[in-house]
Amino acid sequence: MNLPRTRVLSGIQSSGEKHLGNYFGAIQQHIELQHEFPGECFYFIADFHALTTVHDAAAMREGVVEVARSYLALGLNPDKALLFRQSDVPEVTELAWLLATVTGTGLLERGHSFKEKVAQGLKPSVGLFLYPVLMAADILVYGSTTVPVGKDQIQHVEMAQDMATHFNQTHCAGEPILRRPEWRLSQTPYVAGLDGRKMSSSYGNTLPLFASGKPLRKMIAAVATDSTPLGQPLDPDKCTVFRLLSLFLQPDELERVGGWYRAGKRDGQPFGYGHAKQLLAERYEAHFAAARARREELVANPQQVEDVLTRSAARARAVARDTLDRCRQACGLR
Repeated sequence: MNLPRTRVLSGIQSSGEKHLGNYFGAIQQHIELQHEFPGECFYFIADFHALTTVHDAAAMREGVVEVARSYLALGLNPDKALLFRQSDVPEVTELAWLLATVTGTGLLERGHSFKEKVAQGLKPSVGLFLYPVLMAADILVYGSTTVPVGKDQIQHVEMAQDMATHFNQTHCAGEPILRRPEWRLSQTPYVAGLDGRKMSSSYGNTLPLFASGKPLRKMIAAVATDSTPLGQPLDPDKCTVFRLLSLFLQPDELERVGGWYRAGKRDGQPFGYGHAKQLLAERYEAHFAAARARREELVANPQQVEDVLTRSAARARAVARDTLDRCRQACGLR
């Protein structure tokens, strides 16, 4: 099979409502990559992986659809990038088993993510332990070369590299079947949550991407600030509101707002945190206005979302089927 020089692969958590940290941490980069590598970006919604923590069928289904709606609303073009359910490509689970037969338990026991999740109270199920094997199958079944990840996921890509090597050495006397992937570190800005910590659903400190109007203003009003009185100088470098504004303002605008902070004045009038929060709400709402409208269209037309997921899965599955057929043959399976 003639593989493309570059194929990008990334998995997307199937938790439903996406927040600002998700957007700047992954979604924005995924959408940009579709223009850099048109036709060779494979994005799957990781519902198989989610089964390690989600045991509510309705929540699972709605979560997957909401992720798909969000990506399409924010600019993913299904003619340039594939967007599909992980579970619509069952070949990935068979490849995971083939990889498991050549993977030592010691490799999985060193997994940082498994240790952290168990320490946080998650039940140490076999599925959670084998998570890196399924992730490796996700990557390898499509002949992926490039996997955009955050720092916490680098080890999983390195595990996939090891598993590909073990499989090729064990079963491929001639040309290797599984291609070695490389990680690509996401240039993720620090996105502060309402309490100043990193924005995370685990902390309950998020700003939903498609919030607007009164609910949005109420959430932004709750961003933690100190008790400096109106009109007194403020330190922008220690302000969560200013950090969030930096995501939406051009450098010259940000510098001007920083001047208002340090002076405690704007155009001769007192300036304080309330004014900064009002500006943040305005910019936030304007930034996602078009995507919010597009999402409403998709909510009203669920079949449109389903068609994208189905078409993309069919294309992805053809690639996966070819890889699996060659792996089965190498293993001596019919």
